[in-house]
Amino acid sequence: MYLASADEEDLTVLDQVTSVSQLSDIQPTDWAFQALQSLVERYGCIAGYPDGSYRGNRAMTRFEFAAGLNACLDRITELIASSTADLVTREDLTLLQRIQEEFAAELATLRGRVDALEARTGELEVNQFSTTTKLTGVVNFALTSVFEGDNDSIPILQERVRLEFNTSFTGRDLLITRMVTGNSGLTNAANSTPEQSLSTQWYGNFGNFIGIATLYYLFPVTDNFVMLLTPVGGLHADYAFPAVNPFLDDFDKGTTAISPFAQRNPILRLGGGSGLAFVYFLNPSLSIGGGYYAGEAFNPSEGRGLFNGSQSAGAVLRWQPARNFAFGLTYNHAYFRKGQFGFDDNQKTFFGPSVVGTGVVNNTLAQFPTETNSYGIEFSWQLSPKFNIGAWGGYTKARAIDVGDGEIWTYALTLAFPDLGKEGSLGGIIVGVQPYLENLEGVPDFPNDPPIHVEVFYKFQINDNISLTPGAIWNSAPNQNEKNDDLFIGTFRTTFTF
Repeated sequence: MYLASADEEDLTVLDQVTSVSQLSDIQPTDWAFQALQSLVERYGCIAGYPDGSYRGNRAMTRFEFAAGLNACLDRITELIASSTADLVTREDLTLLQRIQEEFAAELATLRGRVDALEARTGELEVNQFSTTTKLTGVVNFALTSVFEGDNDSIPILQERVRLEFNTSFTGRDLLITRMVTGNSGLTNAANSTPEQSLSTQWYGNFGNFIGIATLYYLFPVTDNFVMLLTPVGGLHADYAFPAVNPFLDDFDKGTTAISPFAQRNPILRLGGGSGLAFVYFLNPSLSIGGGYYAGEAFNPSEGRGLFNGSQSAGAVLRWQPARNFAFGLTYNHAYFRKGQFGFDDNQKTFFGPSVVGTGVVNNTLAQFPTETNSYGIEFSWQLSPKFNIGAWGGYTKARAIDVGDGEIWTYALTLAFPDLGKEGSLGGIIVGVQPYLENLEGVPDFPNDPPIHVEVFYKFQINDNISLTPGAIWNSAPNQNEKNDDLFIGTFRTTFTF
């Protein structure tokens, strides 16, 4: 770069600089420092005088301007040439044109699909059910027969529909509104006992009346602490999370086992209704939960209400050190008014009869105000992707107030076979003893033979929305009396989910 010296009339060769720091009279505080730095270090078209100065405050001659402009233009030409050296050639453009012509039909089809998808998305946005609520449902049809001694079996066909509205306002909370209707009820066995209940029947006989079965709101307080507020239909199983019996416990949807007894430890069905619960995760593998429920919180009568009537409180500890293993401990304390005792989750305030246990334990203790303390243990171990073994046991110390004490026992072994024969299908074998009452002080002797429950079922998943489930149950010593004829229950269930 050539500039005329201010001190000389002839041209003097000036040195090209590569860093603005080489100019002795330029400081970072100068108002044009960044501009000079860019021209020198980025574009390389500014030079200094031989003495290392820039002399930025001196007037520039036309020769100096011409020389500086020419240097910058030369540099820009070099940059353009280097940046375009690897650009596409004419041959490349010809190849791209040929490819576009060959795939013109596919591109047109894809463009049409995108346009149709955009139109469909726009229609869904306009006509969607809700921006915050998702509707899911389960419809069960069950053809059932009960064989009992010499009594003739009368086949019955029952149905139940369960609709669930899942609403989230923040993306982390969940409001569940569950509605149920159906004509389901107990079967026609001579020894009427909840032992014959099916998972599609346990809601009781609505006569196809639509009712709100569950209404609760789940929301996080912190990242590891969750609260559940339940005005209607609260269950102690709601805070027993994660479920220790994952393949069989579907919260009584009627999509897995054919009996409610097969789903979870029955002591979780002692009490329920309206109340408050929580789940706290101590770490990813360990959680504790607890809850309080009142059976008649809505009733302002004396001896009713949130704290004066039938009520229950429970706590659970869940430990899952690995994905395929879970262990749980359960405690439940409950008080039942006279006429309210039962293994029915909600103490007969809505769903009707009890759903597990013998008629003896449910009906005998319902004759008195009763206080219970229950203790349970559960475990589940998935030995392989297609085989899971589980078990539970429960002991209840029951006190019929002003009468005497008694004991209630229950236990079971469960075998689950996920994806049996087809992905989504499920096989199951359950062997156990339904809740039964041993000697109750102050009450005349009654049979207390362990009522054996053996259940076998196979759910065949036809597609994502339809399944067929044949199953059978054998009840030995029904109503905890071995003199009673055994019960054999056969059922064929068709389930639709959406």
